[in-house]
Amino acid sequence: MSDKRRKRSKRKSDTWNINRILNDDRVLKVLGLIFMFFGIYLTIALISYLFTWQGDQDKVLHYSWGLLFNGDVTVQNWLGRLGAILSNGFIYWGFGIPSILFVFLLIKFGFVLIKRESLKTYLKTFTQVLLLTCFLSIVLEFIMHASPFSWGGAMGNAAYTWMSSFIGKVGLLLLFIMICLLTFTWVINPTMEFSAENMRHMIDSSTANQVSYFKSLSLFQNKSKTTNPRKKKQTFDSSEESFTEVEQVKGPFPKTIDDDGSLTQESLEFKLPESTSTRNKPKVEMDTTLEIEEPVQETVAPEAMPLEEVKVTGADFSDKVLPIQQENKDDLDPYDPTQDLSRYEHPTLQLLEDYADQKVHIDREELEANKDQIINTLLNYNIKITKIRATIGPTVTLYEIVPAPGVKISKIKNLEDDIALSLAALGIRIIAPIPGKGTIGIEVPNKKKNTVSLKEVLLSDKFQNGKMDLPIALGKTIANEVFVADLAKMPHLLIAGATGQGKSVGINTILMSLLYKKHPSQVKLVLIDPKKVELFPYANLEKHFLGFLPDADEPIITDTTKVIHTLNSLTIEMDERYDLLKKARARNIKEYNDKFTKRKLNPQNGHRFLPFIVLVIDEFADLIMTAGKEVELPIARIAQLARAVGIHMIIATQRPTTNIITGMIKANFPARISFKVTSQVDSRTILDAKGAEQLIGRGDMLLTVGSDILRLQCAFVDTPEVERVIDFIGDQQGFPLPYHLPEFKGEGDLSNDGSNLKWSDLDGMFEDAARLVVVNQHGSTSMIQRKLSLGYNRAGRIMDQMEQVGIVGPSNGSKPREVYFMTETELLTHIEMLKNA
Repeated sequence: MSDKRRKRSKRKSDTWNINRILNDDRVLKVLGLIFMFFGIYLTIALISYLFTWQGDQDKVLHYSWGLLFNGDVTVQNWLGRLGAILSNGFIYWGFGIPSILFVFLLIKFGFVLIKRESLKTYLKTFTQVLLLTCFLSIVLEFIMHASPFSWGGAMGNAAYTWMSSFIGKVGLLLLFIMICLLTFTWVINPTMEFSAENMRHMIDSSTANQVSYFKSLSLFQNKSKTTNPRKKKQTFDSSEESFTEVEQVKGPFPKTIDDDGSLTQESLEFKLPESTSTRNKPKVEMDTTLEIEEPVQETVAPEAMPLEEVKVTGADFSDKVLPIQQENKDDLDPYDPTQDLSRYEHPTLQLLEDYADQKVHIDREELEANKDQIINTLLNYNIKITKIRATIGPTVTLYEIVPAPGVKISKIKNLEDDIALSLAALGIRIIAPIPGKGTIGIEVPNKKKNTVSLKEVLLSDKFQNGKMDLPIALGKTIANEVFVADLAKMPHLLIAGATGQGKSVGINTILMSLLYKKHPSQVKLVLIDPKKVELFPYANLEKHFLGFLPDADEPIITDTTKVIHTLNSLTIEMDERYDLLKKARARNIKEYNDKFTKRKLNPQNGHRFLPFIVLVIDEFADLIMTAGKEVELPIARIAQLARAVGIHMIIATQRPTTNIITGMIKANFPARISFKVTSQVDSRTILDAKGAEQLIGRGDMLLTVGSDILRLQCAFVDTPEVERVIDFIGDQQGFPLPYHLPEFKGEGDLSNDGSNLKWSDLDGMFEDAARLVVVNQHGSTSMIQRKLSLGYNRAGRIMDQMEQVGIVGPSNGSKPREVYFMTETELLTHIEMLKNA
């Protein structure tokens, strides 16, 4: 038995060393450089063969590989005897002149190793180049068969000889023509309509497709069609270890290995014998299975990160009319909203810190000690278990236990404090039972915690290739898996937590996710910061991502009055968007924008591309204390209705009490995040369940969506990192004008008698707009915008001015305003009075 164990231990050690070597970036980079330099060496040898083959061929054929060790023989090849043998093997015995294409494959493979790209894409390129080499070899041999030089090589000559005797030379020529036509048809995909116009179009398309085809064979190809990470599975047996009470059962337990070879996640299963005693501990034997996950995106250089390309619009430039004509709109290309900022570049991941040097290795002794303490504590209360499994996360280890038949779950739940006492740890949380698993979970904080960097999360496959409208990378789960959510489906997010527990970092993580994934024209951020110090760095994004009122002094809203106006302005924006969706017969913003980009909606009728709007409120409790219902009511209305039109909210507070987070707000915020809070009452207020008071802080959080509660470690991003990303975006060209929300005037801001408004203060199009409203007896901002070809903001200002001078009544929600003048004559008299005032 001892010999078998030593053999298993040796095999495990060998496999472990191989895995550590293959996961070392330096090894792959060295191998890649070797292949690239060998390709360059072979290129020189093949070129030299074209000039020296007559003098070297008889020597190479006579001595073969013995030429390498025969110092008396001299060759003319530029790279000596080795170059002569290699070039003769590739050209004379291989595929002739087309053999030089193998150089491309060698150099390409070197780049694949260095950049750790997908081998599946390389194998496709390898197959295409190999088929092209064979075809060219036979064609050259067919054309130059009488030449003494081996144009097609031995392979081409053999294939040509057999095929010419089988189908004849004429048949071989027809075969070549057919292959060329089939390849041309496959690559170009011609229309087969041979009119003069179609022929010109086909020639243009041929040129573009040929460029695209050869780019697909390019050395710098960096596109993988697989979105799932590659997985390698290897098994090994661990060395002999013994425990004193628990006998371990053999079975597959997944582990993941970092690039440096250190364990970051591990699952162990233990099975207790039926006659388990509290005093005698049997030995433990270990047998595990290793599963290595290698996401391609995690090893891609930051400069080459394949961020999703999105097609979005710029600021609200409704004055610009798109060239759409009803009679030929089907012939036009889809509208490309990104042209407003066509040169925008997404921020690179080099701006973020890695924190890889702060990773902590797994302490097996700590793992086993905690396991023994849990088992002993349960046995002290006569609670027997049949299996225990440990899953290690960045900050918390989840121990899953299977109780013996007849054991009540409530007995284990009541031992929460006793287990915490035996482990001498804070933040013990018991999940009884774990949904969908049939086990009981005991979450124990790790003594040494890992930092989850935002860079690591953004490099994950889930974030890179996820198809989400508003992806937010929150962090990692207990199982060390990256967690990415879609804010558009939440559709609003409520964040709570005590001071210093990670709320501000969580908000920065969410905002950074949007900045890295989305184009400035697809999403607009409305930032409200009553504390005035948390969100101020984002002010540099004024002409890129931010939205605010036209008369705002600062892009970040801090004044309570301006906050009320901004929230009511968003309700106006929401109503206007619903009017546009109604006209377009669309159910949501996605359908509406899809119709707009396909030119099915005419901007002359008031239609425009609608970006997503994300409202972020930090320290919501302060607003409730100072404004109360004036803030709560518009927020509740936005939460109830704004999802379909692309307006979403993120609200954060450090006081999750019932007078701050009211029932009206909670009912419309199904997605909630709770960092560590001070009491169980606060936990129940935010999550409708206890547990948040037992978190360990520093980004440890609970996320609930509906009835499910998930424990996460929030990704960490420091303030200098945020500032670097914002400066990178802010230094680029922005929109000529910021994205302005609709104007809103509160009570006391307007004077309906017009005593404080002079004719010179009115808009230049005021009189034309007033005539239009009175003639149609319809006080609508969208009608002024449509009929006079004005932007929405300008049309809204004119409508407010007409209200001030007493031509129309106040806003009535989505209904048109009341018009106070019945005839144009009455209007002209009133206007003359304004001019003479």
